[in-house]
Amino acid sequence: MRSKTILTILGGAALCLAAAACGSDSNTNVTVNANANRAANANAATATPTATPAASAYNRNYNSKEDYGKESSNYRAEAKNKGESVGESIEDGWIHIKVRAALAAVNDLRDSTINVDVDKNVVTLRGSVANAASKKAAEDAAKKVDGVKSVTDKLEIKADSSSNANTKSANANANANKK
Repeated sequence: MRSKTILTILGGAALCLAAAACGSDSNTNVTVNANANRAANANAATATPTATPAASAYNRNYNSKEDYGKESSNYRAEAKNKGESVGESIEDGWIHIKVRAALAAVNDLRDSTINVDVDKNVVTLRGSVANAASKKAAEDAAKKVDGVKSVTDKLEIKADSSSNANTKSANANANANKK
């Protein structure tokens, strides 16, 4: 019976040591995560609010207008290759990046095809969206970008083929019921 008591005490001590070891690792991770979050927040405070999504705009990561200015000619060429136009000023290019990022952040627009043209701080949206709500969401997102004077909405509403098929099927059923 004595050996069982000793084994129980040793087992309990081992569990306590293991728990203590896990606790110190998690504290280290918390400290590392806190430091990383602090650094990320510091970067976010110096950048524009749309700097993170802008990284997806033609695979570039511009944290400031100055960063964009260093590669503006390359960015303009990429935009042109995608069927978009960007005015000559750095402000137009920066607005283009911010509008593209704002549109990418709107959930309702993920399946939309939207081209963004910017000239003299005037944004023109071209392409197709699924419905009127998506069209309004795109226009609203573009209008909220700093520096945009106005937004010209040339978006077309194109319902997806599945909703058209459902409508045709419903109409066919209704006509069959009339007979």
